[in-house]
Amino acid sequence: MSNRLANEDSPYLQQHKDNPVDWYPWCEEAFIRAKQENKAIFISIGYSSCHWCHVMEENVFENKECADILNESFICIKVDREERPDIDKHYQEVYMLLNRRSGGWPTSIFCTPDNKPFFAGTYIPPQSREGSIEGMGFIELTSLIASKISSYDEQLLKNADEIEGYLKHKEHPKEATMLKEDFVKNFMLQAKNNYETTYGGFSVAPKFPHASTLGTLLVIDKLYDEKAARAMVLTTLKNMSKGGMYDLIDGGFCRYSVDEKYLVPHFEKMLYDNALLCELYTNAYLAYKDESFLAVAKECADFWHNHMSEDDLLYSASDADSGGEEGTYFLYDYDEVYEVLLKNGYENIEALLKKLGVTKDGNFEGKNIIRVEESFSEFKEIKILLALLRAKKEYPFIDKKVQTSWSSMMIKALFRLGDVDAAYKKRAMLYLEKLLQTMFVNGTLYHTTLIHKTPKVEAFLEDYAFLSQTLIAAFEATQDEIYLIKAQHFANTALEKFYDKGTWKFSEGEFETKAEISDNTYTSSVAVMIDALQSLGTLLEDEKYSHFAFKTLEYNSYEVARRPIIYPYMLRETLRYVKGDRVIKSNIKNLEQNSLSLASLEYPFTVKKATNDDFFMVCGSKSCFANTQNINKIDDIIKKSF
Repeated sequence: MSNRLANEDSPYLQQHKDNPVDWYPWCEEAFIRAKQENKAIFISIGYSSCHWCHVMEENVFENKECADILNESFICIKVDREERPDIDKHYQEVYMLLNRRSGGWPTSIFCTPDNKPFFAGTYIPPQSREGSIEGMGFIELTSLIASKISSYDEQLLKNADEIEGYLKHKEHPKEATMLKEDFVKNFMLQAKNNYETTYGGFSVAPKFPHASTLGTLLVIDKLYDEKAARAMVLTTLKNMSKGGMYDLIDGGFCRYSVDEKYLVPHFEKMLYDNALLCELYTNAYLAYKDESFLAVAKECADFWHNHMSEDDLLYSASDADSGGEEGTYFLYDYDEVYEVLLKNGYENIEALLKKLGVTKDGNFEGKNIIRVEESFSEFKEIKILLALLRAKKEYPFIDKKVQTSWSSMMIKALFRLGDVDAAYKKRAMLYLEKLLQTMFVNGTLYHTTLIHKTPKVEAFLEDYAFLSQTLIAAFEATQDEIYLIKAQHFANTALEKFYDKGTWKFSEGEFETKAEISDNTYTSSVAVMIDALQSLGTLLEDEKYSHFAFKTLEYNSYEVARRPIIYPYMLRETLRYVKGDRVIKSNIKNLEQNSLSLASLEYPFTVKKATNDDFFMVCGSKSCFANTQNINKIDDIIKKSF
């Protein structure tokens, strides 16, 4: 028999509708009942493509003994962190406060009947392990909590009150620091300290893509010809794309790798990762003209278009698991690859298998993840054969949620890719038009909806930020002023709803949370908002937008100066503010025909604006420096403008 989640649109909540746990979605009714019946509250947060969320469901939420304890002594609430990032952000802060380290998913929160949190975990197995309370299993832990709540345990309630006090306390920066290019020195020092020299990236294992950090290193290289920054970018991008975390067969990146080589991933694919990496690899191609980077960018874009979209709307994620096991769809047996090569007339098969990284013992639990250390001519044809082998398998579950922020990220990446190949610009325009039709309804912007459903969850700061940024990219690509007007509208609305004297809220109303300035799972919405405001200030020649960008940078300057590695995108925006934009003006025909050359300019903070001129004019925020008929002279003109 289904529980209350059967009525929810969220694919993640739908996955739990047949659990024996009496789940509530996030709603007032659950909290009222907890108070009336003096029951502890258990809040479980996850998302549909999360591998460990599936493990906890199988081991705990489908376990009758666990479910019986929960149903008798707790009010249980399920939250989709992609649908309600405001709730998730709050409880990630709770986890950090209680555990002194960042959390993850699934997130397991226990609260008093008054909804004051006192315990936070991630995956909790059903049975206890040796050691401290961190090793306590779900059955023992919930039994203990139920007993303490029913007996009104004074210490537990006191702890919960103290935690609530800490959460309500808002700290402000100690002081403002003058915005300076010198912040780069600290960033480079911290990046080098974190950098893993053999395979690239900024940890040993697990390894996440760190797209924002790499993008800022690329900007630093363009500004200062910084060899160390260039080496970190090139080494990391090349190793990330060899196969494993990057899917060489279908295209697209998995969320992270569990090893240092980017070989063994958790196999879920997220729209935000692929959007940010698509743009990063495009920018790396534009900077270094490495054709392999362009190929990866196009494959990311094409994968999402071919496998993860419908009616010009983009799905949010695909799962790691299929057929009840992790990675099944992505893995190959030695024998099946040998057979398909033999059938198709290949000779020297053992040598080819070695180039594909395929062995009898395998590189992942006896199976093989395809990995190509050095490119070889036959791979293009062999890839088609490997794709046909995959097509016989069950495809992982796809989460068909549409999200304004994540979709905007990919659309912006496509506009950037469109500077190289105009087909992607056309695709971006179709996606953007459909996204606005779907998510901007009767004057209200929404955060998410299941495809072909009416959206219900109103937009957060991240939606306004990424959408504004993307509309500006659309304007630069097309010079259609309607995009600029819409970007201005959403930026103005964001300022009204979320801005206060240099600080930004992530959400307002029912569940108010502060917006992060650090780049965590993806780029900080505050930093992206600064980017949009700086662009609007330049393009509209309106200093009020630049003022709001400056006030935000100033408010956070102490932290950015001290620990810039945590805030790479905000550092990038600091450099942009200090050095200033350069505006390239010419007629629309010139801008369109020379889009590749203009996108390849050395100076990273350029914007395009159409005029009636037949030549190229190079301008700053308040004056123009020079004009030229020769596009190859623009880099020199910009250099001389400083």
